[in-house]
Amino acid sequence: MVNVWETVMDTMKSLTDQDEDQPLHVGEVMACWIYLAGLELAKVSVQAGINTTTDPELKAILEEDMKLGTSQRKQLHDFMVKEGITLPSAPEDMPISDPNGIPLGVKLTDDVIANELSLKIISLIMQAAGAATESIRTDVGLMFIQFQAEKLAFAARLKHLMRKRGWIKVPPFYVPPGSQQPLK
Repeated sequence: MVNVWETVMDTMKSLTDQDEDQPLHVGEVMACWIYLAGLELAKVSVQAGINTTTDPELKAILEEDMKLGTSQRKQLHDFMVKEGITLPSAPEDMPISDPNGIPLGVKLTDDVIANELSLKIISLIMQAAGAATESIRTDVGLMFIQFQAEKLAFAARLKHLMRKRGWIKVPPFYVPPGSQQPLK
């Protein structure tokens, strides 16, 4: 039988082991590269959302995501440079524009902006989770756990705003055959 206390202690010891002198394995390098590339692409999408929306709450949450993304990009960029990993290309920043000057056939609705942001956050959370579980080096695993936790906390605030505004996309409820219909 597994001794839970010993397992917890072994896990804590492994998290404090310093193994930064070990080279990164191919999966860790790929995870860093893909996550940074995702952050770079999300940046211009968020900038476009900030330029497009006139909703003050959505704009505030987009600006919050921009700050979080900038922090994670800097941390990951510095780590990758230190480790000698080639950086992915980054698109140019979007110029600031007037949301009222965007033609209606081009302008995204607040609903679309929020749902697009939600999908990007989900993608990055899943990427961070996979990277954390596949990492051998403790520092890499902890970095991705931190990224995941930050994105999860942000996602909760975004979901609250999306529910409040009716923007959240809810799939149909599942009612097993023979059961009573759900209460509405």
